[in-house]
Amino acid sequence: MIESKPFIARGSKTQRCESCLLSARACICDYKLQHDALASFYLLMHHDETFKPTNTGRLIEDCIADTQRFKWSRTEPSQQLLEAINHEAIDPYIVFPEGDDYQDRMVDFELKPGKKPVFIILDGTWRQARRMFRHSRYLDHLPVIQPQVTSTSQYKLRKAPVAGQLCTAEVAAEMLKLAGDQKGAEIMSDYFSVFNSHYWAARLNRPLDDDAEEKKRLKTYQLALEV
Repeated sequence: MIESKPFIARGSKTQRCESCLLSARACICDYKLQHDALASFYLLMHHDETFKPTNTGRLIEDCIADTQRFKWSRTEPSQQLLEAINHEAIDPYIVFPEGDDYQDRMVDFELKPGKKPVFIILDGTWRQARRMFRHSRYLDHLPVIQPQVTSTSQYKLRKAPVAGQLCTAEVAAEMLKLAGDQKGAEIMSDYFSVFNSHYWAARLNRPLDDDAEEKKRLKTYQLALEV
């Protein structure tokens, strides 16, 4: 029997922050905050994404309150997820691009009185997300909403298979705009921008920009929450 060698990811020898997973010198934890957004997010995470420093789903958890993460399974869905999506106080949507074979599930967003919108994001690579969408039969009863792309993706750590696709954090910012939470969208975008710049600074061994406008705005938001 041939034993396989343990998988060692590129950059595995880098000393990383245990929370944000960026290199210690590029840690972004000082910019975390918990904005009480007009919408909530449920992250259905592919198991391969859990420990990837390039994953942006965790950025939503870092700055949008009431974000929940669930591990995806094709055959054994989380009982907590099933209970959460069927709660009478929420209005859940799966965020996914439009498709002809599920056109009957595609909807436009409409705020429903007395219900908080919840956006379910399939957190993985595009290929993984597509498989998760196709094989999550327990989500087939939920409506699907396509994010309205209003800007070009700034995420350069992975190559998108289709031009115009956004990463998970950018999708969250667009959905917050759709829900009418402009402040939440700005916080999400600023935090993602800090993550992006810090990751590249660490990778290219360049200094961090401590005077970035995004950092100043996030610090202002943090101070406002402390009042």
